[in-house]
Amino acid sequence: MRESKQKKKARAAQAVELLEKEYPDAICSLTYRQPLQLLIATRLSAQCTDARVNLVTPDLFARFPDAAAFAAADVSQVEDCIRSCGLYKTKARDIVNMCRMLLDKFDGQVPDTLEALITLPGVGRKTANLVCGDIYGKPAVVADTHFIRITNRLGFVDAKDPYKVEMAMRELLPPEKSNDFCHRTVLHGRAVCSARAYHCDRCCMAGLCPTAAAQAKAKP
Repeated sequence: MRESKQKKKARAAQAVELLEKEYPDAICSLTYRQPLQLLIATRLSAQCTDARVNLVTPDLFARFPDAAAFAAADVSQVEDCIRSCGLYKTKARDIVNMCRMLLDKFDGQVPDTLEALITLPGVGRKTANLVCGDIYGKPAVVADTHFIRITNRLGFVDAKDPYKVEMAMRELLPPEKSNDFCHRTVLHGRAVCSARAYHCDRCCMAGLCPTAAAQAKAKP
């Protein structure tokens, strides 16, 4: 029997509460001190661990402290700093062009709307949502791999496409809780609900998760 949207919203609210208790500190795992740094760190995190990005960015931001410094840089200079992040040639080009566009069209400031952010080179909806939520305190749904996996396992969505997952979860999550919920799913995905294994026995959401119920039923 198909679950109604109202029941899904009720379960989503429960999930929000349970993760709040389990992970009271809902913080981004990327290290940054200003909006531009988060924007660039998030671009670097594509197909790279946050831990690796955090090792690279201190030297990167010391060498290029603001948008003007990045915009004036030769792409090869940025490449040298971020080589260990993977896809470094594409990322370096995006970062330099992003900063040039920030200077040309946004007075050197990181814009505060998703629509404006996604016009920047290399910035997709995931990055834009993260900036809108963490920097500007706006309702945001960051559909990263952990979020997509966990919301599917919870039965809130049946899709792998980030845009579809984002749109569906915007309808289910309380707007003021959505951004922190995304951060908490990352923590939960790393600690408990990993891509390779189910650890339903120590999952705080097992009581409302259809995947956990199916796993329990399948046990001999």
